[in-house]
Amino acid sequence: MTVDARSRSFLTNLNEGWHRRALAVYMVIVVAHWGEHITQAVQIWGLGWTPAEARGVLGMPFPWLVQQEWMHYAYALVMLVGLVILRRGFVGSAATWWGISLAIQVWHHFEHLLLLIQSLTGYHLQGRPVPTSIVQFIVPRVELHLLYNALVFLPMVVAMYLHMRPTPAVAARMRCTCHGVRPTVSVA
Repeated sequence: MTVDARSRSFLTNLNEGWHRRALAVYMVIVVAHWGEHITQAVQIWGLGWTPAEARGVLGMPFPWLVQQEWMHYAYALVMLVGLVILRRGFVGSAATWWGISLAIQVWHHFEHLLLLIQSLTGYHLQGRPVPTSIVQFIVPRVELHLLYNALVFLPMVVAMYLHMRPTPAVAARMRCTCHGVRPTVSVA
């Protein structure tokens, strides 16, 4: 078996027999990240901390971690890759909603890539003292990343809901067992 055949087989398994488990693992990562942003928001608006003091859960014991642009970029990349590789398992309107989430994440990933490049080169947009994304010129960073994550997460949740509760017509086209019924294989 060639490397291409093995990788195709792995991706096929992720989107068929392993789809439910892969989505569960992916959602744990997504929700953990949400927890970080929500904790940071509570620290700022609930506890009155400055954005520099509000470091989320992981940033409290590891303050250097949240200051690393590569860490934020890596998460954006993981989100993008997850949305891409798990996409083939979705059909019908669930696929449309998953695609909306993917499209928004493409932009979110681009913004993080832009921040990472500025961090690595030391050249910041418009001479700002810190790396700055495009939309960050309008919306402050903490609020912007809450917004981006919400814009990616909400269509993802709609997609997952529709995927787990498909209509009979959509269920007949599904190749995974996320909805609890094994797909039928027609022998012609």
